[in-house]
Amino acid sequence: MKTDGIILDIDGTIWNTTPVVAEAWNSAIADCGYTLPTVTAKRLQKEFGKPMDKIAESMWPQLSKEQQDTLIAACCVREHQFIEKNTADITYPGVISTIRSMTEAGFTFYIVSNCQAGYIELTMGKNGITGCIRDFESYGASGKYKAQNISDIVARNHITSPVYIGDTQGDLEACTEAGVPFLFASWGFGTVAEKDCAAVLQSFDELPHLLERQ
Repeated sequence: MKTDGIILDIDGTIWNTTPVVAEAWNSAIADCGYTLPTVTAKRLQKEFGKPMDKIAESMWPQLSKEQQDTLIAACCVREHQFIEKNTADITYPGVISTIRSMTEAGFTFYIVSNCQAGYIELTMGKNGITGCIRDFESYGASGKYKAQNISDIVARNHITSPVYIGDTQGDLEACTEAGVPFLFASWGFGTVAEKDCAAVLQSFDELPHLLERQ
C-alpha cells in the first residue's frame, strides 16, 4: 500500500494513559467537590476516542451541561499534570521506535485526535517524537470532529494517498466519512469489522512491511 501521509490516533494507538488519567480525574472530581462514581481505567477505555464533550455527557449524565463542561476542563488540566509527572513507559511496543525509523526512511506522520487542546503536544513531547510529526489537529483546538479534522490535515498538507491508524469504531467511521483508508490498531481499546478496514495491524512494527512511500 503506497502512502504519502500516515495519520495517527493517540489513545489506544500510540499509548495507554488510562490508569494515569483515571487517577488524575478522580483527584480533580474530589477537588471540585462532586460525589460521583470512581473513574476507572476500564471505563475510560470505553470513552476515549470520543470528543471531550461527549465523554462528559456519558460519564456524568446527572450533571448539567455547564457542570459537565467545568468538570471535564478541570479533569483535563489535572490529566496533563499527572501524565507529565508519569515516569512509566505506557507506549505500546514498537510504536515510538517505528515512528522514528520510518521518519528517517522518508515517511511522513501526522496526528488527528478528538482530545483536548494541548494533549497532542504533550504526547509528542513526552515521547520524543515532536520532530517526527509534520502537522496535527484536535477537537479541542479546532472545535471540529475527527472526520473534518482528518480532511483538513489532508487538504492543508496536500496529501494524495493518506492512511489513518486508529483503534475504535469511531475512528473507522471518521475515516469512512473523510474517504481515508483505515488501518486498525488491534491492540487498542475498540473492536471493528475487519472487512471494513484497509488492513488490520497486530503490532505497530508491522507498518514498514505494509506501507511504501509514494
